[in-house]
Amino acid sequence: MFEIENLLNKAISAIEQSISIAEIEKVRIKYIGKKGYITQKFNSLSNLPIELRPKAGFILNKAKNKIIKHIQSCKNKLNSISLDADLLDKSIDISLPGRYIENGSLHPITHTINRIKDFFNKLSFEVIYGLEIEDSYHNFDALNIPKYHPSRTSQDTFWFNDNILLRTQTSSVQIREMKHKKPPIRIISPGKVYRNDYDREHTPMFHQVEGLMIDKNINFSNLKSIMYDFLNYFFGKDIKIRFRPSYFPFTEPSAEFDIMNDDNNHWIEVLGCGLVHPSILLQMKIDTNIYSGFAFGLGVERLAMLLYGISDIRLFFENDIRFLQQFKKI
Repeated sequence: MFEIENLLNKAISAIEQSISIAEIEKVRIKYIGKKGYITQKFNSLSNLPIELRPKAGFILNKAKNKIIKHIQSCKNKLNSISLDADLLDKSIDISLPGRYIENGSLHPITHTINRIKDFFNKLSFEVIYGLEIEDSYHNFDALNIPKYHPSRTSQDTFWFNDNILLRTQTSSVQIREMKHKKPPIRIISPGKVYRNDYDREHTPMFHQVEGLMIDKNINFSNLKSIMYDFLNYFFGKDIKIRFRPSYFPFTEPSAEFDIMNDDNNHWIEVLGCGLVHPSILLQMKIDTNIYSGFAFGLGVERLAMLLYGISDIRLFFENDIRFLQQFKKI
């Protein structure tokens, strides 16, 4: 035992006096390498009486672990000193500014959709997403859009075959919800829609947010009040709003909202709406003697153009970094 303790002290002393990783490695080999002093002691355990071997093995293991721990500790210190020396050798100008990391930001269309969702979330409307590839039943038939309607032609709609198409409106989400959910229903359905059109005010792909509310005693006054509140909230100020009658196959009566463009004193249409047509409610097996509802549709790009003063819708999709950087602080 005294001999092992003596070997341990010598090993620790040699490690502490080492001034490089290479010297520490030599000490390691000398004491706990394959032919090291401590290893030789392990190999000679078989020469001891059986009753003494466990105790001697325990003492040797303890000594070996202490040497390993001390080696690692000294290596860490030497590595730290080496790093500090490297830094001192390099010339650092502490007056230089830090490196600037360019951060990205949300797209203005995403900002606009989030602004819309913020308002309707406060009224407990659930956000529902649906299929972008639809069938003619959910996109047209269930919404009272007749077979001869011009929106069904290939000049307006992207068809895959006689039945499957890229959806032209997110109203199809409302149909699917009414089929599988009982009133009361409060949903908005944001998403991409597709129509065969392209100019400064139209693109083949754009975004809509359509809403649906079905409950007892829902009337036109409820619809008008919510739309007025939404438009004032969205634009962040009291604006001039015109509420006028219109026609949509899936609502009766129907209306459109216009807002006044202060730059040229012209009215601009911003959304369509109306009470859900009774025939659609009956088709969805909703009792019209108990329930009624309203629906509305918002063009996201149209609202974004008015909010940010943009005159060409195509700017949203050209990925010009100079244009997109303007929205980083929104």
